[in-house]
Amino acid sequence: MVTRTPGEYRSPVKPTWCQDCGDYKVLDALMEAFSVLNIEPDNTVVVAGVGCSSRLPFYTNTYGFHTIHGRALPAAMAIKIARPDETVITVGGDGDAFSIGGNHFIHTARKNPDITYIVMDNEIYGLTKGQASPTTRNDLRTKVNPYHITAERINPVLLSLSFNTSFTARGYCEDQDQLKDLIIKGVQHKGFSFIHVLSPCTQYNSNLNHEKLIGRIQPVPENHDTTDRIASMQLAFTEEPLYTGLFYQVSRPTINDNLEEVRSAALKGIDKDSYSIKDVMKQFE
Repeated sequence: MVTRTPGEYRSPVKPTWCQDCGDYKVLDALMEAFSVLNIEPDNTVVVAGVGCSSRLPFYTNTYGFHTIHGRALPAAMAIKIARPDETVITVGGDGDAFSIGGNHFIHTARKNPDITYIVMDNEIYGLTKGQASPTTRNDLRTKVNPYHITAERINPVLLSLSFNTSFTARGYCEDQDQLKDLIIKGVQHKGFSFIHVLSPCTQYNSNLNHEKLIGRIQPVPENHDTTDRIASMQLAFTEEPLYTGLFYQVSRPTINDNLEEVRSAALKGIDKDSYSIKDVMKQFE
């Protein structure tokens, strides 16, 4: 078996993120996770929408799919349905995931495709220079947003748990070991894995920075029952401390499992080697 180093999963394209952006560390953790999993680059697809973090597929030595804003999840789900043998990773930011892509997040959780969704949350629209995102705190002031933010911010982990996402976790870009392990577990999980990553923007968001996060972050308690969704929600509600780690993991059928059941039922009693669509449609005459 050929083993690969993290560097072998990197493309020659140099990242164009701002200096000290948290997304660099997320990319490093993802490459380390790929190395531990020893996944085949030719059987891996990294899908993204639009935004700073959505540039990540350009920096990986795998297949990549850069979709339009907020549409990464339906594209990733379609890839997994068509090619169930592929490892499908989806990446994005808080705006791409929870604003224009929020509706897709809900229905992806319902359908439970076997994909991993890594959302790098910097609580701002960095690419458009400081607009408020769905996770921006209402006391943040920027040149683009100089007044009080009028919308309530969302809690991504609580949102994920409310949809019964079958794997829900939170990491911090600076804690490379924990983040790498969460990505490994997410990829190994059979179902929709959501990993919320605290990834500070060093240019446009003074509220979310490493100095302020260090004193707040604590790992999920060791005795936490990750099959208890209510207990997981209680941890997600808490912001002091701000918990990181695996909140919730359950096993339930994936969309591929359910589609195979439908396919088997539709082809029941039909010659599977020589059937036509007319044979299937006769069931409804």
